[in-house]
Amino acid sequence: MKILAIYGTRPEYLKIKPVIIKSKGLIKTCFMKQHTNIIDFGKSDFTIEINNTCKNRLNSIFSEIFLKTEECISQFDSILIQGDTATVAASALVAYHLKKKIIYLESGLRTYDLENPYPEEGYRQMVSRIADVNLCPTKLSAKNLKKEKTNGSIHVVGNTSLDNLIRFKDKTSYGDKVLITLHRNENLSILKEWFASIDEFAKNNRNIKFIFPVHPNPYILEQSKTLKYVEAIPALQHDELINILKDCRFVITDSGGIQEEGSFLNKKIIVCRKTTERPEGINSGHIILCDEPNKFIDIANNIKKNHQINNKCPYGNGKSSDKILKLLKNESV
Repeated sequence: MKILAIYGTRPEYLKIKPVIIKSKGLIKTCFMKQHTNIIDFGKSDFTIEINNTCKNRLNSIFSEIFLKTEECISQFDSILIQGDTATVAASALVAYHLKKKIIYLESGLRTYDLENPYPEEGYRQMVSRIADVNLCPTKLSAKNLKKEKTNGSIHVVGNTSLDNLIRFKDKTSYGDKVLITLHRNENLSILKEWFASIDEFAKNNRNIKFIFPVHPNPYILEQSKTLKYVEAIPALQHDELINILKDCRFVITDSGGIQEEGSFLNKKIIVCRKTTERPEGINSGHIILCDEPNKFIDIANNIKKNHQINNKCPYGNGKSSDKILKLLKNESV
């Protein structure tokens, strides 16, 4: 079993990290430097520099990965990838061309809307078509792949991000803070409207502290200066973010990972998007979808009145990495 785990962003690393650690050195690592800050990525076996400054950034990332990873990937039998970024999609194509097995972690998430989220939904659909092993977080994600007649094997394993939170499971509370994260591409064109609605709600609820760790996107940084009643702070390390999440009253986000993490820690989450590839949280009562900024204040007022929840998390139990490693040994990848 010669497996290379490839990751390039913070969410990928956080979700692939528990599997790497539990493998005790059996899985080698390649850090594709799509993100270079906000987290300590640790020491990797291979590191590949990616130029993030080009005008056509996604095409640039793809072309660089094609040129720079072939020699590295060719040394292994399989690659392990997670998520829905350019790093994931491009690495999968390189491995496919080299006829290496592709192990796809968090496979089967779907909105079936290529514009929401863009480009992530397209990447997910493309990678699952060529993956040999699909590690699905939920029964619904596995059902999506079966409906699509995906060729690779399909396994429900839960979400590995929750493995990082198992120590917090019974140590949460509902304090006087609300955590906010907004960064999705599809929200950038209406970011001013989102900020205006959230700031208005914060103005009318001065007894609550609204905390917005600002994503290092230059446009988001600039627009965050318009917030008067929300505390915009520099981006946080993941552990710092979780410390706020575990004790906050509720969450406002467009992030995928926080939908899972917040549900695991029994928080209600306003998801500022038209749709979500994680609809299980809607059914469990953790996620409330807000598809337009002008609907935000009414939704937030309803949650403020009834913010506590104690329902089972639909995304797993925090023990996914053990199950995955057992599966990989049986798959002989």
